[in-house]
Amino acid sequence: MKTVAITGVLGYSGRYVANEAVRRGWRVIGLTNSAGRLPNPARYELRPMPWSPGGESALRGVDVLVNTYWVRFSFNGAGHAAFSHSEAVDNTLALFRAAQQAGVQRVVHTSITKPDASSPLPYFSGKARLEQALAHSSLPHSILRPAVLFGDTPQESILVNNMAWSLRHLPCVGTFGSGTDYFLQPIHVQDFAELVINEIEQSEPHRVVQATGPETYSFRGLWHMLAQAVGVWRPILPMPHWVGYAAAKTLGSLMHDIMLTRDEVKGLTQNRLAVDEAPAGKRSLKQWAEQHAQQLGLAYQSELSRRR
Repeated sequence: MKTVAITGVLGYSGRYVANEAVRRGWRVIGLTNSAGRLPNPARYELRPMPWSPGGESALRGVDVLVNTYWVRFSFNGAGHAAFSHSEAVDNTLALFRAAQQAGVQRVVHTSITKPDASSPLPYFSGKARLEQALAHSSLPHSILRPAVLFGDTPQESILVNNMAWSLRHLPCVGTFGSGTDYFLQPIHVQDFAELVINEIEQSEPHRVVQATGPETYSFRGLWHMLAQAVGVWRPILPMPHWVGYAAAKTLGSLMHDIMLTRDEVKGLTQNRLAVDEAPAGKRSLKQWAEQHAQQLGLAYQSELSRRR
């Protein structure tokens, strides 16, 4: 039986990837710094993230490394552990070095749609730097580029759930500009997990997969679809970008969370969350929203609460 090590195995996408790996007959080792803090109902063998010198020992006996680790935004740690994009890049580079030193045969790495080394947005430039590091290494690898993930439950699907929450609880919602000239292609996390396991079984040395879902929504169109699904009507107001960001920041503060960052607004409105290639996912967000309409958006889901 071959062994796959998966980062974030107790978290969101890593948990789905691990379940799919087990279903297909792989032995799973979880790489995590959350042992003892998060539940491990599947009783995976857990090892520490190999970020420090000598960390390659955590990858001993591993055939394939799957990396889902990243941070959505940088945060100074007020009331929570601090994290940053630059730290995430350094940690991931250390992870790649450990994989190389341990003799791992393949790396499957999670990136983002439209990574760009020249972008001033650290999310996209950081992801591009990591793709370049893999390309310049001797590690056979696959790179998956998802945009927005949604999961089996609304509680897992923070962006979509909190848009529905806004529709249920606010007198109106807004778009950045018209909301019709930038797009999103959400993919179900199970589709993503299946694509990951497809890639750990590949033999080609270098592969890139556009891991997007089957539906493309303008931002305004996504509001419309969710409003129909949950059965509410709200005015959808076009706003200057700074006004929309200020509203999201204020609402996030009221919920003791970060709802949306300035960089995320820029990445969204620069149309970085959709690609022209054929989609790799098959599960419909519209059908999912209709199936979960009774629960979708009833409660706000906090990103920061996940990181306590």
